[in-house]
Amino acid sequence: MTRRSLLGRTAGHAAEYLEGLVSGPVAPTASLGELRAALGRGLPEVGMTAEDVIDELVRDVDGGLLGSAGGRFFGWVIGGGVPAALAADWLTATWDQNAALYACGPAEAVIEEITGAWLKELLGLPAEASFAFTTGAQMAHVTALAAARHRLLADRGWDVERRGLFQAPPPRVLCGGEQHASIDRAVRMLGLGTDSLTAVGTGADSRIDLEALERELQIDAPTVVCLQAGEINTGAFDPFVEACEMAHRYGAWVHVDGAFGLWARVSPRYSTLLDGVELADSWTTDGHKWLNVPFDSGFAFVRDAAAHRAAMTTSASYLITGGAARDQIDWTPEWSRRGRAVPVYAAIRELGRDGIRAMIERCCDHARDLVRGLGALPGVEVLVEPAINQGLVRFLAADGDHDRRTDEVIARIQAGGEAWFGGTTWKGVRAMRVSVVNWQTSSSDVARAVAAVASLCSDG
Repeated sequence: MTRRSLLGRTAGHAAEYLEGLVSGPVAPTASLGELRAALGRGLPEVGMTAEDVIDELVRDVDGGLLGSAGGRFFGWVIGGGVPAALAADWLTATWDQNAALYACGPAEAVIEEITGAWLKELLGLPAEASFAFTTGAQMAHVTALAAARHRLLADRGWDVERRGLFQAPPPRVLCGGEQHASIDRAVRMLGLGTDSLTAVGTGADSRIDLEALERELQIDAPTVVCLQAGEINTGAFDPFVEACEMAHRYGAWVHVDGAFGLWARVSPRYSTLLDGVELADSWTTDGHKWLNVPFDSGFAFVRDAAAHRAAMTTSASYLITGGAARDQIDWTPEWSRRGRAVPVYAAIRELGRDGIRAMIERCCDHARDLVRGLGALPGVEVLVEPAINQGLVRFLAADGDHDRRTDEVIARIQAGGEAWFGGTTWKGVRAMRVSVVNWQTSSSDVARAVAAVASLCSDG
């Protein structure tokens, strides 16, 4: 079989999978044992034809794939892949460029340069900000907070890239206390340790407590304030104008976790939720969430480009620098990497600003309809109606053990396969998260999900 026919055969398998997402079960149907039995052959001593490898791979993973790329997945904040982004991602693998340097892949370096500028314009971020394409918000946090660490310590006469953190002025990281766990992990990776985190508290609306924040800012130390654009359970947005102005009065760096919520900036309907976000010093968001490009795709933006570059750049005698071109290695924590900007470039060109706006607003409408539809069912309580695309409900038990009942119903929904929701603990109670972030989700998907939950609840 020729390479062309192999790729055509593989495209057929891919198309069949995508078509199956419309009507097939969202939950995996194969058990751990079945998957290990199907895939767990001994190490091959003799090879086989490429077409047999692909055909058997498709056969053996059957039943072991979560339908998170489809329109009936409402669990974690996982988007799908708009067609141009998916196709461009295939081309990225085909071209197989090392997107570390302009010299390694000139076209991909220029695509990244252009796409970074587009993203800043879409998200309303300062034109002078630098940017990085990462695996996701986790490494985007690491990148942005490394820049913060550099600037805050340099301002106190400490070169952290040369001297490390031992005996450095200890930085503090102030959060509301409902931050995503990737922030905690980022401070561990950067050597700050989770003891550097201080939760100042939030109000009933999950927004950071400004009075408590100011008390903590009065402590003389290199300080980062982490704000949220879209809290993971409720979609809440911190008060950016007040928090940024306050933090800057005390010389603190403000970092915004906007993994999905920063995209609301594109919609005039929701952009006021982000008023003042441009006053921060760094921002992160994901492409594999609301922009709907394939995994993995994250973005970091840093107002202080010099601090960003100082924290990330490296050199070696064998590297060929780009001169007037932008070398990606100066801005990311990776050396060898794929051209992550290519599918992002394709998605933006396919959708345009108006298409991204419409997708965001459509998801928010579906999230609201889904939460309201669930809330109208007997024995369902709405805890949080969506401000954007995130909501919370729980299931009530006759004996008062609502946590147990909620977890039981979630498990039954997942096993049923008609839709997929995940659980969480919010303000001390178990809840079912409702997240709508897929470009394919339709009104019929919402109705189908509500009907499935209604059927399960009526069964007791």
